[in-house]
Order: sequence, then structure tokens, then C-alpha cells
Amino acid sequence: MKRLILPLLAVLALCGFKPGLPLRYDTGPVHLTVIDRDSGKALTQYRQGPQRWVAGQQGHRYSVRLRNGSAERVLVVLSVDGLNAISGEVAAPGQTGYVLNPWQTTDIHGWRKSSEEVAQFVFTDPDRSYAGRTGRPDNIGVIGVAVFHEAGRVSMAVAPAAAGSADAKARPQARSSSLESVRVTGSSAPAPQLGTGHGEREASRVRNTAFERDTPYPAQQVQVRYDSERNLIARGIIPRTGTPARGEPQAFPNRYVPDPPPYPGR
Repeated sequence: MKRLILPLLAVLALCGFKPGLPLRYDTGPVHLTVIDRDSGKALTQYRQGPQRWVAGQQGHRYSVRLRNGSAERVLVVLSVDGLNAISGEVAAPGQTGYVLNPWQTTDIHGWRKSSEEVAQFVFTDPDRSYAGRTGRPDNIGVIGVAVFHEAGRVSMAVAPAAAGSADAKARPQARSSSLESVRVTGSSAPAPQLGTGHGEREASRVRNTAFERDTPYPAQQVQVRYDSERNLIARGIIPRTGTPARGEPQAFPNRYVPDPPPYPGR
């Protein structure tokens, strides 16, 4: 599955990005999901007020799945820990982004190193994260996208057989889930205990394409914060279920009595 990259005119800064002009925090065409690549599962998103959270696991690789639920091309600028996932700069919408074709779904596996490969996203300690190691730790613990429509676009219905591109096996999707863009606010809880590392390199080919956005500000902004499961439980974001943590003694670990092993010497 190829991804399309393009350079953009610098305009304003927002989202983990620094805000300049007033932002529009509304729903839009792109659905963002965080995928744990080691388990193969999509991480559950939890709400706390206007914020969304996912629980990552130390050492696990992850990808950011982007699904365009519209019949038009869109531009998606991806920010991880406040840094542009393609250029490595402090993230701003006026930077390089990914172009998704109508109905296209693509997984972004890591920090882009060239048009041929990426360095894997991996959950790690903040001081071992890419942002931490490059002296820019202020926005560790947040993944965000800024989405732009294309200038001169013509809205039209796309038949299932016609939807798609040569870059991905596209398929019409049901209307995107309502993912509101959310502003990261301060919290009395401790600082995030996970960051995103600069992992092993893997093949990931992209090509350039022309794209002119229709406005100087994004049509959609989405942010998802992440931390360890233990910390999210402590924050009250993940409800306590009463299930003992892994490794803790349990009074009823099984339902039946198994046979004991042979006694030594008998």
C-alpha cells in the first residue's frame, strides 16, 4: 500500500501544533485509529471530558491507521509527540502530509526516513522517545492529525466498483465515526509515562503528488493522547474492574483442582 506525500505552503500552526488562527474542532472525513502491531488489535479509545486516550504497552510497535470516509481526496498532516511524522519538525499544518484517495485506508508505521522506508513507531520511555532524544519533549504522549480538503473539488457519489486507487484496495466505507477534534488541556495527573521511539527501519514506499488545499486552516483536527494502562487506570480514565493486575496473587485462579505432581522419591 503506497502513501502519497507532498510539500505544502506554510500557514498557521496548531494541534500539538501551536495555534495561530481560531481552530475548528468539528467532525470530518478522516477516522484515526491506533493499531498495536504486536497484538494486531486496534487500541480502545477512552473518553475523559473532551479528550480521547489509548493505552499503549511498553516496547510494542504501533501504527496510525487513517481512513478517508469521503469520496474526495484529502491531505492529512500527522503529528506524533508534537513532531511531524514525515519531516521530524515541530508539527504545523503548513508542512508535508499524506494524501488519501477517496475511501482509502492506510497505516502509517513510523517516522519517515526517505521515500523508501520508515523508522518504526514504538511505545517507550519518554527519555528514549524520538522527541525526548532530540530535546523536544513538551508534547510527548499525543498523536494528532490536521485534515485539509482539496481546492476545486467537486462533490460526487462514487460507485463501489469505481471507488479506489492504484495505491490501495479501496472500498466504500460507512460514514466515518464521529471523531471530534479535541484540545489537549492540562491535567493534575502525572506526566505521560510513554513516548514514541525511533525504532527499527522497514520498507515503506511513497511518491509525491500535487495537492492544493482549499483553505489555509484545517477542516478537521483530531488528537488522541496515550499512556500506559496502569496510569490510565490511576487517572480514572479506564474504569477499575476489580480484576487483579497480572502477576498479583489470586484467590480463585481456576475452577477445579488439578492433580499434584508426583512426590519426590515416590
